[in-house]
Amino acid sequence: MPSAAERDLDILVVGEINPDILVADPDPVPVFGEVERVVRSVRMTVGSSSAIFACGAARLDLRVAFCGIVGDDPFGWFMLQAMAARGIDVSACSVDRDRPTGATIILTSGSDRAMLTALGTIGALDPEAIPGALLERARHVHVGAFYLQQAGGGRFAALFREAREQGLTTSFDPNWDPSGHWDGAVDEMLRTADVFLPNAAEARRISGIDDLDRAVVALAERGAVGRSDGGPIVAVKLGAAGALACRASAPIVRVPAMPIEPVDTTGAGDSFNAGFLRAWLDGRDLEACLTLGAVCGALSTRQLGGVDGQPTRTEARDALARWAGP
Repeated sequence: MPSAAERDLDILVVGEINPDILVADPDPVPVFGEVERVVRSVRMTVGSSSAIFACGAARLDLRVAFCGIVGDDPFGWFMLQAMAARGIDVSACSVDRDRPTGATIILTSGSDRAMLTALGTIGALDPEAIPGALLERARHVHVGAFYLQQAGGGRFAALFREAREQGLTTSFDPNWDPSGHWDGAVDEMLRTADVFLPNAAEARRISGIDDLDRAVVALAERGAVGRSDGGPIVAVKLGAAGALACRASAPIVRVPAMPIEPVDTTGAGDSFNAGFLRAWLDGRDLEACLTLGAVCGALSTRQLGGVDGQPTRTEARDALARWAGP
């Protein structure tokens, strides 16, 4: 088994692949009754939490491979080509000829958005199908949009256990639960994860606790059950209020958001995840991880869509230096 220094992939991303159809306008709300409205723009771009995260990580000079499923259709081929063009190894992605690629329509005003998603292949990935040789090459495994991964069930926690046994670290982002159940499947993932990356609304619903500080601590404590390593870091994205994080029995660390006038907030949380994990894999402390995450999340809102505004590592460093001041 290769050592961490011998592995040629920094992150293996496991998750959904789908494009975003982005409808941008100051008032993007449709009117039923066969009313046609003219909007500022409609475009297709790289979508899905997992793919946007992978693109952000690659922009930060991390070596990234992806394992996911698309349909044999224009949406699927667009996504695979766009991800490969951004330096992501998509050779482990597969094509399902019986199901369409999923897709999300995003109605965005710049500061707020609504989403409509057709699942297609989004939840089709079985983690048991991930090549063992690919896992052996990676330092870290990240799962995106956990609540959309329907086919995997509890096998994602088994994937994390296997990864940790092989010396890899692990992280996951739950994303929104469309079923509204917010069930206990996250607990098993927490107990096998090194980093958990919800936003504030998700943290409250998963924990069942309205007070955010108490919710974060409770999640960290739930993840620490039966572990001797202190359990996972729970890092929570707060949008314009910044971010916070803690581990069980440790104080909460907070950082503000980097000031920016957003063009579009699509994918900002996924870009935060990329920045956080870039710093964390570099061995930085929790405040530094949150700060780089905040910078990458903010910079990603400079352009429409989730990927076009994502910063390079140099851009993130320069923005961080300007934010920190003299």
